[in-house]
Amino acid sequence: MTELDRPLRVAIIGSGPSGFYAAGHLLKQAGRPVEVDVYDRLPTPWGLVRGGVAPDHPKIKSVTRVYEKTALQPGFRFFGNIEVGRDVSQEDLAAWYDAVLYAVGTSGDKKSGIPGEDLPGSVSATEFVGWYNGHPDYRDLDFDLSGERAVVIGNGNVAVDVARMLTLTHDELAVTDVADHALEVLDASSITEIVVLGRRGPEQAAFTNPELLELGELLDADVVVDPADLDVPEELREDELEPTARRNVEILREYAQRAPSGKRKRVVLRFLSSPVEILGDGRVEAVKVVRNELVRDERGGLRAKATGETEVIEAGIVLRAIGYTGTPLPGVPFDAARGLIPHEDGRIVDDHGPVQGAYVAGWIKRGPSGVIGTNKKCAQETVDALLEDLEAGKLDLAAERPTAEEVVERLVERQPHLVDYEGWQSIDRHEKGLGEPQGRPRVKLTRVQELLDAAVAAAAARD
Repeated sequence: MTELDRPLRVAIIGSGPSGFYAAGHLLKQAGRPVEVDVYDRLPTPWGLVRGGVAPDHPKIKSVTRVYEKTALQPGFRFFGNIEVGRDVSQEDLAAWYDAVLYAVGTSGDKKSGIPGEDLPGSVSATEFVGWYNGHPDYRDLDFDLSGERAVVIGNGNVAVDVARMLTLTHDELAVTDVADHALEVLDASSITEIVVLGRRGPEQAAFTNPELLELGELLDADVVVDPADLDVPEELREDELEPTARRNVEILREYAQRAPSGKRKRVVLRFLSSPVEILGDGRVEAVKVVRNELVRDERGGLRAKATGETEVIEAGIVLRAIGYTGTPLPGVPFDAARGLIPHEDGRIVDDHGPVQGAYVAGWIKRGPSGVIGTNKKCAQETVDALLEDLEAGKLDLAAERPTAEEVVERLVERQPHLVDYEGWQSIDRHEKGLGEPQGRPRVKLTRVQELLDAAVAAAAARD
């Protein structure tokens, strides 16, 4: 087969939304056949849709139906339980495929760098979200919810998700796919107040409108906003608010006017407040917070400046939700300062310019921003760049590549417990089968070995 008539062969590393949107866009191309192999270090696909979206948001999770259609297209293969750097190298991928697209997300969490941040009871929202969603990396973590107050640092959707999860009743959670181990701990929680701290003002909060509105609909918690936090001087208002920010302020004003209804818990949204120290003797006992004020910087933008006015908020647990950062992959260029893979329009670059046949999409490309659908446009931009390079002769289609079957043989030699898409479907059926008698969408398997055992059922049936 000549380079002109053989399929274009592409590896996508990461099976979250950006990886699947990229795969779908590639497989729709007319003019030449395309083969796409999607890799994931876990035995399961879907990335943050499975491991990050809150359990009480089943409508958001339903986006996987789109990805399932992509997975059933000719030319698609899934290789789960394969980790770059452990089972396969960047050099292997570059030799096996005409192009490699990295869509690995940003799995690390940012730290605030304040004293006491490493005390037991000071944790990242990344860990907490992964834990209650049954992600194998976080399955065995312990979260002490025996105190009466939790402090959540951050003013975005993850902070709101964490606060909401700490308020949901047993009946609300028991019909979701929350991990069983988390359901047990959340049921026994003693937390009655969640304080959410935002460094800047209400106009700069990063909540989306639906997430913020949900707080006002909680069955067992009042939402509390101090009207004074919304009283921003005219000269410190944003020149022109985006529609989302404008609506957020309207929602917050409505919350500030509400009288407490006597619910068992409450979520307190505070603005212009930054933690400066986490206090405790051997574990978290309180957070020292400084009051901020908004000031104009040299460019006319607004930033938060500490006033020197401080207070101490007692808390049994502090959850940090101030952003994600990428983790470097062996052999792949990485911008440590930004926590991202450096690129130009989706083409990975190193010190010498674009790396032939190497591309990036999703959060590891642009940073952790937007909603799930944002990844579609991002992935399409990258795939368009890849196809432009193909047309321009910048991909090495003359290189000898192993056949699709030979790739599988090499992978299985290195990782006998490779999980293909049928293996994932076996896991999927098993989890849904466990959930059905309980009226739940699924009961997640939360350990890698459990997932591998469920995947083996598919292989055994085929044999």
